[in-house]
Amino acid sequence: MSKWQFTKGLHDLGRGAYAYLQPSGTWGYSNAGLIADGDQSLLVDTLFDERLTAEMLAVMQDATGFGADRIGVVVNTHSNGDHTFGNRLAKNAVIIASEAAAHEMREEGNPQLLAQLMKNTDAMGEVGSFFKKIFGAFDFAGVTFRLPDRTFTGEETLKVGDKQVRLIQVGPAHTAGDVIAFVPANRVVYTGDILFIDGTPIAWAGPVSNWIKACDRILGLDVDVVIPGHGPITDKAGVKRMQDYLVHVDKEARRCHAAGMSSWEAAQNIPLGSFGGWEDPERLAVTVDTIFREINDDHSSRNILELFGRMAQLHSHYARTSESGH
Repeated sequence: MSKWQFTKGLHDLGRGAYAYLQPSGTWGYSNAGLIADGDQSLLVDTLFDERLTAEMLAVMQDATGFGADRIGVVVNTHSNGDHTFGNRLAKNAVIIASEAAAHEMREEGNPQLLAQLMKNTDAMGEVGSFFKKIFGAFDFAGVTFRLPDRTFTGEETLKVGDKQVRLIQVGPAHTAGDVIAFVPANRVVYTGDILFIDGTPIAWAGPVSNWIKACDRILGLDVDVVIPGHGPITDKAGVKRMQDYLVHVDKEARRCHAAGMSSWEAAQNIPLGSFGGWEDPERLAVTVDTIFREINDDHSSRNILELFGRMAQLHSHYARTSESGH
């Protein structure tokens, strides 16, 4: 049981390490981190729009003296907008990401496309209603996206004051270029979306087998405190629990594939068991599709709107099942 409450705002982990949490950790409500030593600081991730990021930076300024003007480095753990769209506000920072993540940001990181999509949700039926539910609270039109200034592959060690921060590329997994930030002196690791705690992970890139290995990499670190990309602060037990979900879904998806099901049929038939109480269980549809693409060696372009349509249907199905008590 974590000694930190899952409440919105900045949590002091001790000795210059902080976590910024956004309950409930559902779609778009991600976590970030701050590492400070002497007069230097590093921010792990920004938030889904500039309003939320500005609020976070103001809280950090009040609590630590490190705000928008004094953040020296921003590390983007991966390419998704809920970890990158606030980059511009850390105006004096050098932004660092893996090369694979930076490539995805250049190809796909367009907040204005999301803003345009949100204007058309009423004409999109069930998937439009789903978009409005999960993304309606965010101001994508107000985002001016800033790409990374510097990239790396594999591992890179940064210095924040006298403190080491090890950046370890563990993707492709959740996305193509996932990175974790390990602070040995604090026995703390910031995992980005390699971890969703009490929430359902989503494998946009895969392979899921690589994500399972990424969990093993975290379990092998000398850490006590684990800050996930979404959800409450945890420890190694939380890492193992999410790894168990990935192992379960991978096994079940392969069983369904061998039985001749399509990925969509499999997603509708895989039992969630004790993982069914996690938030956003509909994300199973994307992860199963990713596993099927791996099995089939399918590298064709994906229809993202179709995948969101499947998630919208699963979301409605799980909601009905919950209401009926089954």
